[in-house]
Amino acid sequence: MGFISAIITHIAPIFIVSSPITSYADQIYSIHSSRSSAGFSLDIPLIMLAASILKVFYWLGARYDTSLFLQALLMIVMQTVLLHVALTHRPGLSSAHLTPFASSDPTSAHHAPYPRPFKFWQWRQHQPYWTFLGGLFVTLLFLQLLLGPTYLYESYYNLLGTVALTIEATLPLPQILANQRRKSCKGFRFSVLINWLIGDAFKLVFFFLKGEDSVPWAFKLCGLFQATCDAYLGIQYAMWGNGPAEANGILTPGREVEMELR
Repeated sequence: MGFISAIITHIAPIFIVSSPITSYADQIYSIHSSRSSAGFSLDIPLIMLAASILKVFYWLGARYDTSLFLQALLMIVMQTVLLHVALTHRPGLSSAHLTPFASSDPTSAHHAPYPRPFKFWQWRQHQPYWTFLGGLFVTLLFLQLLLGPTYLYESYYNLLGTVALTIEATLPLPQILANQRRKSCKGFRFSVLINWLIGDAFKLVFFFLKGEDSVPWAFKLCGLFQATCDAYLGIQYAMWGNGPAEANGILTPGREVEMELR
């Protein structure tokens, strides 16, 4: 029990707090050095920024474990930098680079098989991305000030936590769906899978052994869902490996999630 206690008390919190840096620093450097974000889905910063901002406001009410709160703050910083770098070095004018499952074939008549209302998160200008994120923050701040002193606040911040963790738990789904459609994991690096699985192991040990009052059940349930998705990615890799995912020099749908990192 001494070893497990050491993991829970010292190692896991350090890993959790530093995970935004270890997971995304290389991605930021890669995009910046290559001067191109081709192959990187802008949905990743969207998911992580929205979830992390919500988790910060959730902490104001729930006061969950400090390491998870610090992780959310650091994730906001890293994802903001990542979004800026990805937008700065975004290639071309094709919307194919902006959607997780769009075809990269320039001759295709349907660059965006899943069009979004108001072209949400598919904008060509940079400003709408920051306007949306700023609007999200201001809205949550307003609700915090409005509901904080009322009896509704506990229900409100618990709802924030559930929404935040549900959003974050969906992060592996684009990669799973892309692999499933192509019957191939080509473009999904094995090292990324290993990193995700190790991260899941640390999180689950921390969530379930830290103590009932330190980690809310919303974290535990969403952590289990995310770990299940990552395990299924491992099954996909075992079944298909890096099989062919290109034909006639044209990338097949799903290549855009090649560089997705948590």
